[in-house]
Amino acid sequence: QVQLVESGGGLVQAGDSLRLSCVASGRSFGNYVMGWFRQAPGKEREFVAAIKWSVSTTYYADSVKGRFTISKDNAKNTVYLQMNSLKPEDTAVYYCATRPVFGGIYNLTSVYGYWGQGTQVTVSS
Repeated sequence: QVQLVESGGGLVQAGDSLRLSCVASGRSFGNYVMGWFRQAPGKEREFVAAIKWSVSTTYYADSVKGRFTISKDNAKNTVYLQMNSLKPEDTAVYYCATRPVFGGIYNLTSVYGYWGQGTQVTVSS
């Protein structure tokens, strides 16, 4: 069964940077898409970024474009989310998720079949 394990969260100050990691296991992910989502207390889970495993195509939410960068290391079966210029409103539990490549939609929680447990990111003022 597919397993996704996030790490790298923590407590930082506004303007600082963090890099989150998601290690995937259980199958070959060559034909999959990896997405990052986040959920703040009292808010719905929202899309952050996504990347195709086998190509360089990336997708970003407008709220993080220019500040966050998604990347991957196929040899390590790991996807990263580099977060720069963090703001207090970025505070949330960050989740990685994966799905097979089909449909062309990458920003909805409902199209992802596998989820990690999440890692907490807290940004103080």
